[in-house]
Amino acid sequence: MNTALSARRFPWVVPCVAIVLMVAGWTAVEQSEQITDGSTRLVRQQIVWSIVGLGVLTVTSLTDYRRLARHIFVIYSLAVVALLIVYAFPAVNGAHRWIRVGGFGAQPSEFVKVIFILALSRLLMHRNVSAGFASAVLWPLAMATVPMLLILKQPDLGTSLVFLPVFFAMLFAAGIRRRDLVRLAVAGLLLLPLLWSQMSHEQRSRVTALWEQNLPREPATADGFHLDQSKRTLAQGGVWGTFFNADADDASASFRLPEPQTDSVFCVLGERFGIVGAGLVLLLFAILAARCLSVAAQAEEPFGRLVAVGVAALFGAEVIINTGMMVGLLPITGLALPLISYGGSDLVAHLWALGLIVSIARRQAI
Repeated sequence: MNTALSARRFPWVVPCVAIVLMVAGWTAVEQSEQITDGSTRLVRQQIVWSIVGLGVLTVTSLTDYRRLARHIFVIYSLAVVALLIVYAFPAVNGAHRWIRVGGFGAQPSEFVKVIFILALSRLLMHRNVSAGFASAVLWPLAMATVPMLLILKQPDLGTSLVFLPVFFAMLFAAGIRRRDLVRLAVAGLLLLPLLWSQMSHEQRSRVTALWEQNLPREPATADGFHLDQSKRTLAQGGVWGTFFNADADDASASFRLPEPQTDSVFCVLGERFGIVGAGLVLLLFAILAARCLSVAAQAEEPFGRLVAVGVAALFGAEVIINTGMMVGLLPITGLALPLISYGGSDLVAHLWALGLIVSIARRQAI
């Protein structure tokens, strides 16, 4: 390997942007704790997981990502089994999402998202996408449907929906015919009643609350409480936020924002740093996604190109869904903001995905 060439092609922006976003997440998680119980336990845990995740990113970036292609279908099968094993453990807040051994817990669905990208890339890399609809689409669709339904049943509507934009983006990148994509989209729309029938009452109420948003001075309904508090918290930040305001903590405590350290962390960022700070966070995510697509465009083989497109779509979809539901454009489905929301599994899985991007970029220099 040409060392100088490798350093020049190394996507430094990927780990650098990831670190900045994680630091922003630490401030938001700390603020969330200050307005709830006043502790610093969660932010300290998040810092530890950030260090672990950066280690995973480093190891992954130094490893040839193409080795995963040889065993990815076995890994995918084990990941599906892990989605079933969660039912052997007690539910947390009514949901079976965790595998816990002693004091350690992991959320398989977060890692399944990345494993799905790798498995679908392997399936599509040499597939004749110009063949008939059944040959080009049905196997990839089955690969996406299995984890989607299992995750939806946990229940975790937000994570299950992320598979759809990633799936379509990767099919498009693989060169599937446009008419087949249209057919697939139409079939998906026709299956919406089936999806609705599989949703819990709470999940349905979050969708219907989107169409029943109250005016600023009206009291929030029970189903619309989360959305109402999200918008109020964002509005409180104004343009520059309350970071330099001595009364910020007292003002923040006046709102009862559900899950401020996870699903609603974007609102906490908006309250602390205003529209300007929230806009900068979105800009950093846009830079990260653009760099992933740049790596995809320069990839010299189809597996790496499809993985990079999948990772870009994963980050893009999650950011759009999370921020969209916080401002009332999308239903609140319960989805973390990557690299920022509190959670070890989510953080490590996304840093693993970024490590794959760095590995793909480095292989271009060999």
